[in-house]
Amino acid sequence: MTTGRTSAAPRPTTGALRLVEASTTRPRSVDIRDYARQMTAHCPYLAPSLQRGLTTWTVYRADGDAEAVQAELFHAGAEAAEWLRPLLNRPHGLLRCENIVLVGDVPGARHRDLLAWPHWVLKNLYGPVGVMFGKFYAGEEEVTAAGHRIPAAPASFLPVRAAVRRRDPRFLSATPDLAAALAAADDDGRDVFEHIPTEWKEIRTWAQRLLPPAKLSPSSPDRPASPSRSSS
Repeated sequence: MTTGRTSAAPRPTTGALRLVEASTTRPRSVDIRDYARQMTAHCPYLAPSLQRGLTTWTVYRADGDAEAVQAELFHAGAEAAEWLRPLLNRPHGLLRCENIVLVGDVPGARHRDLLAWPHWVLKNLYGPVGVMFGKFYAGEEEVTAAGHRIPAAPASFLPVRAAVRRRDPRFLSATPDLAAALAAADDDGRDVFEHIPTEWKEIRTWAQRLLPPAKLSPSSPDRPASPSRSSS
């Protein structure tokens, strides 16, 4: 049984994300079908996940300033991870994937800027318990470490899924400490929030100390070596 503080943390930014669609396998507000089908060629877990209805999408619209939207994306990601944790050891648990979709614009901020910090914090918090976070940006075509082109996503989103310990650490070569934590991941039911602050600004400060020196950047804290499994 997991215990998290996500609901207890102060949330003065509540309302910066407006729920468009609750978790669904077939969102209507964004057309994800062709993209998901194309991505099955890059992720061996995605096709069986789609066939079993275990890939879901929750769609939010930005309705606040950049910092507030970042804070709410972080909360949405933490809630998704806490929902996922007890399911991972059930039948087909490794095929479950919840995707947090962001639509709408924030003046002066790209989706890349809005997703980067929540993604970095969540990846560090949940990697040690075997939950993996990815990030994709609307309209941006990706290239894997092997040189394969990945189709551009129709919307920006954070995928949340079970970590694959024998594969995922290779995508974290630029962050060896995180790769090692993921490789040894074990969900012992810990409260991942036990030793970190609860306010978003303080959480960001905590997470910035985890950045490799070459990546100290206020806008884009991490750039994975390859996104090819981040989508599944």
